[in-house]
Amino acid sequence: MSEFRVEALFAGQPKPLGPRKSLSSIVKEAVAQLTVHIDKTEEDLQANQRLHGGPEKVLHQYNPLNYLTLRKHFPEGNFVPGSIGENLSVEGTDDATVFIGDIWQFGNVQLQVSAPRAPCNKISQRYGISNLDRFVGERGITGWYYRVLEPGIIYPGDAVNLVERSSNTVSVHELMQCAHKKTDKTLAAKLSALPILDDEWRLKCEKIAAA
Repeated sequence: MSEFRVEALFAGQPKPLGPRKSLSSIVKEAVAQLTVHIDKTEEDLQANQRLHGGPEKVLHQYNPLNYLTLRKHFPEGNFVPGSIGENLSVEGTDDATVFIGDIWQFGNVQLQVSAPRAPCNKISQRYGISNLDRFVGERGITGWYYRVLEPGIIYPGDAVNLVERSSNTVSVHELMQCAHKKTDKTLAAKLSALPILDDEWRLKCEKIAAA
């Protein structure tokens, strides 16, 4: 597996967003480091900690090349790395080639892929484009969350390497597509039986299979 590099790091604080001025941390700025603990980073703070953050969603990674797709379909949007709310920008890794349960080394920090990001209307509000969150979900370009196995500090330029991959898993893209489209009951049943899935996504797949 090729070695990748951290292109940039991003962090933010809760700020009013959208017509209701609900607090959100989707607007982030580039930072010089991320100080990573088991359940949080010091630099980044989530507004809605029921849906974001916590030990299963400490960091969000997004493929910067996805912004080319967004610019192509929505030229009116200001799509630049960091703007969709990610913490980690790494070229060469994407939703189709990263798998649930993957263990990745970022410098001296070790992370495990826990789940896809489930796109919400904050994405549409961030760019002022209606239903952009649906487009991101349909295309399967949502990015993914990490849990922390070994805390430490991540810096731009740090080497990124795959440490371990389960033989019985699924790509972030395939899981997200199954959960978003909700049409393939056979696949949903198969995915729900994977031991690598966490309870939240297992339940989503079970509901699709039983519908």
